[in-house]
Order: sequence, then C-alpha cells, then structure tokens
Amino acid sequence: MSQAGEQAGPKPRQRGIWGWMLFDWAAQPFFTVVTTFVFGPYFVARLTEDPVAAQAMWGNMATISSIVIAVMSPVLGSIADQSGPRKPWIAVFAAIKIGALFMLWFAAPGSPILWPVIFMILASIAAEFSIVFNDSMMPRLVSAADVGRVSNTAWGLGYLGGMIVLILVVGFLASDPQTGVTLFGLPPLFGLDPALGEDARITGPMAALWYLVFILPMFLFTPDASPGVPLRPAVYQGLRELRTTLSELVHRRRSILRFLVARMLYQDGVNGLLILGGTFAAGMFGWVTLEIGLFGILLNVVAIFGCLVAGRFDRIAGSKTVIIISLVLLLVATLGIVSTGPGYVFFGLLPLSELDAGGLFGTAAEKAYLAFGLLIGLAFGPVQASSRSFLARSVAIDEAGRFFGIYALSGRATSFLATLSFSAVTYATGSARLGMATLILFLVAGFLLLLRTPYPAGGAEQ
Repeated sequence: MSQAGEQAGPKPRQRGIWGWMLFDWAAQPFFTVVTTFVFGPYFVARLTEDPVAAQAMWGNMATISSIVIAVMSPVLGSIADQSGPRKPWIAVFAAIKIGALFMLWFAAPGSPILWPVIFMILASIAAEFSIVFNDSMMPRLVSAADVGRVSNTAWGLGYLGGMIVLILVVGFLASDPQTGVTLFGLPPLFGLDPALGEDARITGPMAALWYLVFILPMFLFTPDASPGVPLRPAVYQGLRELRTTLSELVHRRRSILRFLVARMLYQDGVNGLLILGGTFAAGMFGWVTLEIGLFGILLNVVAIFGCLVAGRFDRIAGSKTVIIISLVLLLVATLGIVSTGPGYVFFGLLPLSELDAGGLFGTAAEKAYLAFGLLIGLAFGPVQASSRSFLARSVAIDEAGRFFGIYALSGRATSFLATLSFSAVTYATGSARLGMATLILFLVAGFLLLLRTPYPAGGAEQ
C-alpha cells in the first residue's frame, strides 16, 4: 500500500505548512491554562470547599467528554473523507469552543458547579473534534520523510503558545494571596481579585481569544481537500466506509489495529496526567494559581526542548523509537509523583525534610514533585507528536480522515476508564495518590503492546 507522502502531490507553499502548524499554537492554551494548570486546579481547590469531591467531579467531566469524543470522532472523520474540505468542520467546532470558554468567566466561588462542568465538556469535545480534522490534513501537506519533524515542531509550537499565555497569567493577572502581587511583583491587571477566582476564571476568555486569532492563518493559507460529495450522501458513504475500515483493521491491517490499541492504552495514561496532574498537586500541596502557573511554565519550557530534539530524532530513528523512549520516561516520572508526599519520596524509602523554606515550592517534597513533573514535560510532547507521525506514515491520503478519526477514538475510547479509575479509587479510598497510581497500568499496557507492533504499520496482512 502507498504511504501518505508518496501520494502527496505538489508541495504546498511553506506558509500553508506554517498555517497548519499554527493550529497547535492556537489550540494549546486551552489545554495548558484551562484544563491543566490554572482553571482546573482552581476548580478543585477554590471553587468548592471539598477538594476530594471536586477532583472526582473533574474526573467525571473528563469521562463524559471522552465518551462523546470516542464515539463521534471516527464517524466525523469518515464523513470528512467523503465530503472533502476540513476547514468548515473546524470552523463550526471553533465557534462552540470559543463560546464555551467565554462562559467559564462566570464560574465564581459559590456558584453552581454544574455550569462550568457543562461548558468544560462542550469546550473539550469541540477542541478534540477540531484536532481530528486538523490532523487529517497533515498527510496531504507533508512528505513521509518530513512528517515526524513537522509534527514535533507543530507540537513544540503549541507548547510555546501555551507557555506564553501561562506567563501572561502568572506574570500579570494571578497574584499571590499573601503578597497581593504577581510573579513579576506587579498588582494584577484589570483589578482582578483572586479571592473571587478572577485570576483563574479569566483564562477561559483568554484561551478563546488566542484560539480565534491564531487559527486564522490555517484558514487563510493552508490548502484544503477538494470538495467531495454533498453532506447528506457524505454521511451515508462515510458511515459505510467506516464499517469497511473497521472490518479491514480486524482482518487485513492488524498491525495498524495493534498500534491503535497500544496508543489507546498509553494515551489514556498521558491524558490522565495532563488532566489530573495540576489538580493533584493543588490538592496535595495547596498550590495556588501562581505556583501551579510557574510549574506549568517550567514544564512547557522542557516540553518545547523535548519536541525539538524528538523531531530530529524521529527522522533518524523513526517514530516508534521516540514513543518507546518517551513512555519509559513517563513511567518513571509517574511512579515518582505518586510515591511523593509531605516529608518523603519513593513511598517513604527516601525521607525528606518537612521544613518549609518559604517562597515558591518551599518544601523538599514540592521540589521532588517539580523534578518528576519536568521529566513528564520532556516526554509527553514527543509521545503524542510521534504517535501522530507514526499513523501519518502508515496510511494513504484518501483514507486519512477516517483513520485519524479512529486515531482520535484510540486516544479517547478508554480514557474515560483512566479518569473513571482515578475517580473510583479516590472516592473509595479518600486518597488521590492511589487514584493517580491507576495511570501507571495504562502506560505499562500500551508500552508492552507497542513493542510488538511493526513500524510503519501500513501493510496489508492476510
């Protein structure tokens, strides 16, 4: 079977490729400042008075989003293959995401918790559906030789964009409750009041505006697929093609199926780390927006470096090697995080001083958590970017939509199990640490299955 790069046709203009890569730059602040480092921890630690119940509710929000994404992504991807252009779909879901993010401003302490949960579900679903259509454009734009480099570069740009927005938050908007000033020693801009959660709530509108502005180059400069059949027959043909593709995976292209299942498992662990890592730190150490924001900035700096290195290494050693190395680093880091507590690391085998030296990350346990977090930052970008390039090298252009839809399914189909496992164990034991430990199981299972997967995984099998 032909590889994507071999059917790429005329090379798009460089600004078209840059427009496509800027989608990650536009989209990442939602995941960085809203889901992981600012609004999520605010939801857990400050929106309600019960952080354990709030962590479980946050996990439930992620579970509901994941189920919808898992069910609908392959369907939408298959329909897009038949209808052709991806940009109209991205525009629709962008409008939903932007509107939902603006509504997060109203999630003040003491307000009904249901509304921010609903708006986070809508934003998460719209964000992931947009990614399906954006990813499926990649095989048409980039040759097979360059797809790993471009994918990792785009992912690195995403982390850079997320980091810039995070710096704006902690440097100019989020103040330390004790000092009343931001990381840069300034009073919060616009008179934002941290007691009312305004320093965290502002991240929703900020991420929405950033997304609105920086997806425009993709719409203006990146070539889209030619129009196919009208929408109604595209739905019918897309569903029929999806059934055929699923049958093909089971009977003829089992190496792709093995990769998708492996990715489904390890991505569950990665998603869990991204969704729950900041809230876990907030619950364990009582970190405020300023500390979590600085933690996020450090992770993003490391992540950018990791993606740039991985992009070059992907071209030399291949996507599979990059993924395996990244998973090993993630396993070590996750084990380190769940083994860390006040006064100890590695489940108490290494005692630490409980003396608080003052300032940010004042205890030894917090510094240990920071070190393990930086290891996650080094690996979680490459593991996702090289997974994307792994599949792009394994499928043809005219089937990219449905395969990237199934790829999104593989990233979400059981991710509700990861967050649900966290919530269930946290509820049952009262320990978020034991809940986080369930993520190790998903990382290990995906790692072991990936070892047995051919690369690239595009050949037909009898």
